[in-house]
Amino acid sequence: MSDAKTGLDRRMLEALICPETRNTLKYDAEAQELISETAKLAFPIRNGIPVMLVDEARKID
Repeated sequence: MSDAKTGLDRRMLEALICPETRNTLKYDAEAQELISETAKLAFPIRNGIPVMLVDEARKID
């Protein structure tokens, strides 16, 4: 099943892990980000593609 906003497959999103901590990510559909609570990073989803680069991630509190 895919997300209506992004067209991303939910199973694919669940399979992605944080490149820094190797922990699972939380999908924030509203912000179009994948959140690593452990690393305190938010990875953007641009044009339906998750950008899994630490340099591109936004730091979160």
